[in-house]
Amino acid sequence: MVERKLLVLFGSQTGTAQDTAERIGREAKRRHFQCRVEALDSYDVANLINELLVVFVCATTGQGDPPDNMKMFWRFLFRKNLPPGSLCQLDYAVLGLGDSSYPKFNFVAKKLHKRVLQLGGNPLLPVALGDDQHDLGPDAVVDPWLLALWDKILTLYPLPSGLEIISPDVCLPPKYTLHYLAEDSPHPDGGLLQPTAPRAVPSELHPFAARLVSNQRVTAESHFQDVRLIEFDVTGSGITFSAGDVVMIQPQNCPEDVEQFCQLLRLDPDRRFVLKPTEPGTSLPALLPQPCSIRHLVTHYLDISCVPRRSFFELLSYFSTNELEREKLQEFSSAQGQEELYSYCNRPRRTTLEALWDFPHTTCAIPPEYLLDLIPRIRPRAFSIASSMLAHPDRIQILVAVVRYKTRLSKPRRGLCSTWLASLNPEQGDVRVPLWVKKGGMKFPADPDTPVIMIGPGTGVAPFRAAIQERVAQGRRGNCLFFGCRQKSKDFYCQAEWEELVTKGFLTLFTAFSRDQEEKVYVQHRIQENRRLVWELLSSGNAHVYLAG
Repeated sequence: MVERKLLVLFGSQTGTAQDTAERIGREAKRRHFQCRVEALDSYDVANLINELLVVFVCATTGQGDPPDNMKMFWRFLFRKNLPPGSLCQLDYAVLGLGDSSYPKFNFVAKKLHKRVLQLGGNPLLPVALGDDQHDLGPDAVVDPWLLALWDKILTLYPLPSGLEIISPDVCLPPKYTLHYLAEDSPHPDGGLLQPTAPRAVPSELHPFAARLVSNQRVTAESHFQDVRLIEFDVTGSGITFSAGDVVMIQPQNCPEDVEQFCQLLRLDPDRRFVLKPTEPGTSLPALLPQPCSIRHLVTHYLDISCVPRRSFFELLSYFSTNELEREKLQEFSSAQGQEELYSYCNRPRRTTLEALWDFPHTTCAIPPEYLLDLIPRIRPRAFSIASSMLAHPDRIQILVAVVRYKTRLSKPRRGLCSTWLASLNPEQGDVRVPLWVKKGGMKFPADPDTPVIMIGPGTGVAPFRAAIQERVAQGRRGNCLFFGCRQKSKDFYCQAEWEELVTKGFLTLFTAFSRDQEEKVYVQHRIQENRRLVWELLSSGNAHVYLAG
């Protein structure tokens, strides 16, 4: 009897591909497959030649780029020296998640499908092209494609005799079991963010606990938007970066939300537990200490402020003891209920915590070990670094617009990370923020004589502040900046700094204050007005042009 093993590999940027991959994993378990679900970069790609059945789920980011957690896999797969027949025993299928408003729609999925085919793989189905722009989202393509996929797979690997597909009415076991420790068990010393002895360069798995040095509002108090210039001390971290790089910040939930969540689910925030994987071979969540308190889990790990996905309502429906609530949850998790779910969740940006409020009977019946299956982890947020190490050694500065907006819900929506950062006050003791640095997509010219034209309206100016500081420290003069905002008196970030550089001859500055006169003026108007200079820099100066928004 041939082994019924399925491997699901995902490349995910925002979590949608991971959510879909886990859904395929659950459907595989219902069909009695041994199934592993892994991020592409945590899988040893050299093993691919031994696999018989793989489903790839991958998102496309930016201008047709692979997500961060599949970049190494991508480089390996496109090596010229891979023999053409190396994947000849592989049956595979590729599911793409993209957005058709971008020119390179689902580029990664199409290219992956083609490459595995080139290497001898046998495609079970044409590549699926999920589209965010569809009224029902990617599920409009994913649902029928998965039905066809299981038909194909079950033809190749029929159910063992005497076994039936596990009914959708049966709840699958959780990924981990949760074992509470006795109340009086000894506590290990130290919290999460002890400034650690320098190890390898900080990364997502080992962030650096940077001290917050300053948190200054750079818009007028009367301005509708709160924007902060925030500075971190990274002394001793081993972090290095150049202009255009990005700092990743791991945010946390606010204490009020954590408190509310624990009350709703009747959890004691101070109870401590250890996790054990239900199936051998499942690794524990990398970012959770063992043992861990409920408070730590909810504060630092569970994303209770994200907009819940369809899979959340599906799992929740199993715990419901109330018929009305269960019917609604089942509707939200059905293919037919997706428009309804969209207007309940996505359009008003309702959070997971708010959704739990709406299903009180179900919420208080959630078994704690299912929390890690129910709620995704908090994702790190990326910010352009707004300072240069040459001007500010051992420091990282960022420009943060605090996200706050209204929907039809009475409470304004708030961005998790920006709201948390804005709330931190360095005068209240030693405030630490977990962070690490990533290469950015912008590279500034190595040749000191190449001029640069930078177009950075609003907080888009952040990477250009880093570039200008860096270039000025190197004595380079060909810096031209187009900056735009609403009003000179309210949101002209870093005004004094720019004006000083103009006086010293290091910077040519063009500003567009859209609301300071009757007709609106934007950066594109200033570029047009100065077209002779811009063309001169491009044609004879060979200038590089950068745009950030």
